[in-house]
Amino acid sequence: MNPTRTPPPGPVRPGRAGATDGVVHSWDLSHGVDGPGTRFVAFLAGCPLRCRYCHSPDTWFPGNGRRMSTDELMREIERYRRFIHVAGGGITLSGGEPLRQPRFTGEVLRRCHGLGLHTALDTSGFLGANADDALLDATDLVLLDVKSWDPATYRRVTGTGSVAPTLRFGRRLADRGTPIWVRFVLVPGLTDAEENVAGVADFAAGLGTVQRVDVLPFHRLGAHKYAELGLAFPLADTEPPGPELLDRVRAQFTTRGLVAY
Repeated sequence: MNPTRTPPPGPVRPGRAGATDGVVHSWDLSHGVDGPGTRFVAFLAGCPLRCRYCHSPDTWFPGNGRRMSTDELMREIERYRRFIHVAGGGITLSGGEPLRQPRFTGEVLRRCHGLGLHTALDTSGFLGANADDALLDATDLVLLDVKSWDPATYRRVTGTGSVAPTLRFGRRLADRGTPIWVRFVLVPGLTDAEENVAGVADFAAGLGTVQRVDVLPFHRLGAHKYAELGLAFPLADTEPPGPELLDRVRAQFTTRGLVAY
């Protein structure tokens, strides 16, 4: 994900009575990795996790976004509605973590769904309990970022918590029949242990609604953002995975009957 369009400064324009406010970091148009077709991707500000490989630490903090009403964000989406419809795409709510703002996220998804736009939710699942049934009814696809299977590795990756909320959320989605794209970030020396990958692969294979798995190779393209925020980049000395490691990890998914990229 590479957010590039920041909401313009200034006061939010009045919306309709009862419209929900949220904090939006930026938005962009994307193709391929944020759902099918060309997508309008809105990056919401605020995240409870501090993943060591995160390439958008500027989305961690609500103060780095702008408060907007759902009406205002919908006006931006409407500008691209015909284009993304013709391109076979839709809208994706990402972050940060969109389920940190469940009312705003739910309203945007419902309104886009009502316009006939394909909707996707990009989430770690850590706050999956915040997603009520109405929100999920308006979600056509969930991009589920499974950080790691091994509990100690999960804590090293995220700095907090447990993978259990993500697993519960994934199973809940599967029980509902919701299509899932699993995301797994491959970091040499951190997430690449065979048993760790095997756990994620077994979980994904057991859900029954996983359409694909994206094995995302770690990169250092966001390192400059840490410097701008006055933060140390935890993986500054880590090299991206080579082709042999990528092939091995993808094979751990495909041998379980999953489609892996």
